[in-house]
This record gives sequence, structure tokens and C-alpha cells, in this order.
Amino acid sequence: MTVGVLALQGDVPEHLRTVGGLVPPSSVIAVRRPADLAVVAALFLPGGESTTIARLLHDAGLWEPLRRRLADGLPVLGTCAGLILLSAELAPSPGGANPPTFGVLDIRVRRNDYGNQRESFEGPVTVEGLDGGPFPGVFIRAPRILSVGPKAVPIAWRGEEVVGARSGPVWGLTFHPELTDDLRVHRRFLSAAGVA
Repeated sequence: MTVGVLALQGDVPEHLRTVGGLVPPSSVIAVRRPADLAVVAALFLPGGESTTIARLLHDAGLWEPLRRRLADGLPVLGTCAGLILLSAELAPSPGGANPPTFGVLDIRVRRNDYGNQRESFEGPVTVEGLDGGPFPGVFIRAPRILSVGPKAVPIAWRGEEVVGARSGPVWGLTFHPELTDDLRVHRRFLSAAGVA
């Protein structure tokens, strides 16, 4: 099965490297066109700049095809900006106008809620179903999950704070697992998606 990484902006090489360490590299593709999206069995939406990624999705003709694939149950893991684009509701943000979202992850989110780049940090995260102790969470201008709706469940926590949620096959994390050498989150997602 083919695994895709949306390759328009953001942490694309890092996701490709991580996924390529878990499945045969020949089955991992960079998704830049609707034809790429059509063949993937699971997709990663990388961290980056959410408003830029949303604009590039429209420019590349990918917004509607991705919306349809999401409606059909495509397993997707969004990290940071990817989580923002998947979320059901965005609260007003100090970081400017909010991008459009796909509305498939039943959470309310505020962009850049931990502060600017200087307030970025690392800290231990507990992820549901992950053996081996805490995961090294990397939070860079991270969004904050303000609430989790009835169609979603929390899957990751930093202390008592929810930093990851899932609605069916759609997962979203406020942190960047792709920026660590720890493959456990990607492995867990691909296993749940039935592709690894």
C-alpha cells in the first residue's frame, strides 16, 4: 500500500524520512497533485504554516479531492498545522486570520496559542497505546486544543492537557513527532491505518 505525505510546505522531508523508516521507501510518495492523492492508503499532513498550506492546497487543485477522500474515510495524521487544517472549529487567534479547515476532527483549536517562536519548547507526552514511556514532544508555535467534541477522543496528553485527538481514522497532534528520532507515533498510526 502507498503512504503519502502532503508535500506543499512544512516538515515534508522529516515525515518522508520517518515513514520511509517504517515501510518500504518505494511505497512512500510526496503528494503534490490530485493523481498522487488518489493512490494513497494513508496520508500525513505536516507541520508548517497552516494558512500557506491551505492556500497551496487550493492552488494545486487538492482541496476538494482531499475533502472527498476524508469523507470516504482516508486515514490521516495531521501534526501542528495539519491538525489545524483538520479541526472542526478555530478560535480567534493572535496570529492573524484563520485558514479554512476540513472540519473532520471534532476539536476546537487556537493557533499559536503557546506564543511565538521563542516560546517553542520540548516536553514529555503520553500517547495512548504507546509502549516505552513518554514520547518526546516538540512544540513549535503550537496550536492548543481548547476542547474535544463528542465525535472525537483524546489520544495524547502533556500532563493533564490534551495535545492530541482522534475522530475515527483522522488523528491530530499539536506537536511534531517527525522532528524526533522516535518512530513510535508514526508506527502506531500506520498500524491503526492497516498499512504497516
